[in-house]
Amino acid sequence: MIRIVSLKFRTAGKHYTFNARDLELKGGDRVVVETDRGRALGSVVLQPREVPRDQAPEDIKNVLRLATEEDLSMAASHAGREKEAYGFCQRRIEDRKMDMKLVRAEYLFDGSKIVFYFTADGRVDFRELVKDLAHYFHTRIEMRQIGVRDEAKLTGGIGICGRELCCCTFLTEFAPVSVRMAKEQGLALNPNKISGQCGRLLCCLGYEFETYCALKKALPKCGRRVKHEGREGDVVAQDVLGQKVTVRFLDGKTAQVPAGETEIAKDQESAQQKKPSQPGEPREPKKKQGGRPRGGKPQGQPKPARATREKPPAPPKVTAPEPAPDGEAKPGKKRSRSRRRPRRK
Repeated sequence: MIRIVSLKFRTAGKHYTFNARDLELKGGDRVVVETDRGRALGSVVLQPREVPRDQAPEDIKNVLRLATEEDLSMAASHAGREKEAYGFCQRRIEDRKMDMKLVRAEYLFDGSKIVFYFTADGRVDFRELVKDLAHYFHTRIEMRQIGVRDEAKLTGGIGICGRELCCCTFLTEFAPVSVRMAKEQGLALNPNKISGQCGRLLCCLGYEFETYCALKKALPKCGRRVKHEGREGDVVAQDVLGQKVTVRFLDGKTAQVPAGETEIAKDQESAQQKKPSQPGEPREPKKKQGGRPRGGKPQGQPKPARATREKPPAPPKVTAPEPAPDGEAKPGKKRSRSRRRPRRK
């Protein structure tokens, strides 16, 4: 067994797993850990728990110690220099007229490296920029290109709902969002209303998507013929959260009724039963009905038997007699005597 603990390095940051060893940790504790980029200062998210060693990550790192007052003061002093590093890098980018947007500068816990986050449409050659930064700060420099969603997560802001962005408060990972989620919830497909600060679709569109899909299954679809209190009508609108439907009756009147008080009309129900309930279920073969198709021949009726003429019996075949051997007369024929005429003298 091994004791593991979950940590994060910034607010609403991704959670990472580390080996807690024998340290007594609780949620919110600041600890110093060893990472691939060097030592870092993180916060405990969950208390340590024991898991089998084969279920733990192979390259798991160790928690070195609980953060001391000296560690916290050193991290605060380096964080105060991030604004200066950001300003200097921004000036160098403008001087070199580089096609990139600087988002943030971040010092590591011990000040051994500065990480500059930027966005760009394509690849950027920043080798000369790194030389300028290393010569000025006398430390290791790392340039990291990020996407527009990560940019919004680092910079923060206020969403169209009036609250702070989800990605910089509690959302640790980005989930895929599609336009279908907005359609299922009946939202207007206006890019200005369903897009966030990053220019992509709002992350909150996926929060209630599954709930809307589950509630819609209990409602009759628009255009379905239903029956309510002995009257029939067509469904013209749905209230998913209220579980109600708007029905236009055959007399032209419209009313909103609960979905549980409606039932599918008999003709609609029989048509629905004919359809396969599951997508993989085979359909019944269609029966041929009478009527004249395009070719003019009736369908569904047996073809009349054709009148056939009786052929006269064939005459018996006469075979030629076999030739007789030399010197013998053929049967059935008389041998004619040939008379030679005398020669004239």
